[in-house]
Amino acid sequence: MVEALIRLSVSPGERRVALLRDGVLHLAAIERPARPDGVGDLHRARVTAVSKPMSGAFLALADGTTAFLPESEAPDRTALQEGAILPVRLTRAAQGGKGPRATARLSADELAAAAGQGVAFVRRGPGAVQRFAALAPNAPVELDDAAELARLRPVLGDRLRLLRTPAFDDALEAEFDLLAGPEVPLPGGGRLTIHPTPALTAIDVDAGSHVGGDAAAQLRLNQAAVAEAARQIRLRNLAGAILLDLAGMAAKKREALAAPLAAALGADPLQPRLLGLTRLGLFEIQRPRIHPPLHEVLGTPLSALSHGLAALRRAGREAAARPGVAWRLRATPAVIGALQALPEALAEFAAGAGRPLVLAPDPALPPGGAEIEEVR
Repeated sequence: MVEALIRLSVSPGERRVALLRDGVLHLAAIERPARPDGVGDLHRARVTAVSKPMSGAFLALADGTTAFLPESEAPDRTALQEGAILPVRLTRAAQGGKGPRATARLSADELAAAAGQGVAFVRRGPGAVQRFAALAPNAPVELDDAAELARLRPVLGDRLRLLRTPAFDDALEAEFDLLAGPEVPLPGGGRLTIHPTPALTAIDVDAGSHVGGDAAAQLRLNQAAVAEAARQIRLRNLAGAILLDLAGMAAKKREALAAPLAAALGADPLQPRLLGLTRLGLFEIQRPRIHPPLHEVLGTPLSALSHGLAALRRAGREAAARPGVAWRLRATPAVIGALQALPEALAEFAAGAGRPLVLAPDPALPPGGAEIEEVR
């Protein structure tokens, strides 16, 4: 029987969640509570425009954003009238300038909760911890923050375990660091390189120099690559069109790896579809988009905010190890500015440390070179 475990690492401005199966990372998520993706949120929205060519309607939400409601997700066609107020739930995050997608096909509980007049935000959707807990109903949830435990207690009850040490050990920290970058080493040599673009994600298998002309070694490398590619697609929450280019091998020989790839993709709760091989010998995969992929959350390359929150995480650990000490974060102005634009994260640090973090812009430092200093 597979043993499942959920770990939640809490740091100022960020929540990192891992679902492990038999000790192996199976699903990963990084959330920023002050900037939620909105999926699962319940709203009362106003129909602002009906688009027959797009077979749906545009909705105004209380925060000023616009969502799209497909006609197939309306309770009936008569509901799509300009000016009408509809209770809706967001089903897909915004993407590339397009607003989120919504459904008006709600449960009785949702309809009751959204009853009322006028445009309004009703309630937040489930976070990654709740989603992973639903996928692994018997998995305990280990976390390292008492306030977060109190918030989750009504939902997850006795499944919660408060740790006295960080929820992520060194191995899990290393896994999440790997997810933030484009390269993934393969067992036995070689690597995957993951290239997200606005239109698709390309995954390239690089054999390196150790395979040479050995056909058997090349096959072993590509067998490892299809398994790891499927895993990285799942962990990074890649979505839309995905192309996988194996190392060497004629197209006919690549066909033999279609079944192992399909089997590896089958472990994904979103059930990606393997569409086959293109004429160029690339495996073509389609995976639904619901929540933003990790590279959109973190930035490609890492955004100034991602660097800043990583520095806050380090500063929080210093503050926990040495309570009562005042701390200064020295970082490039872009990183400092990104943190100042997310005051909730700085407030979280101040609440945990007992005093605010001193921010010191330093143009001489690189984006990932923030320094944590004791204020004397």
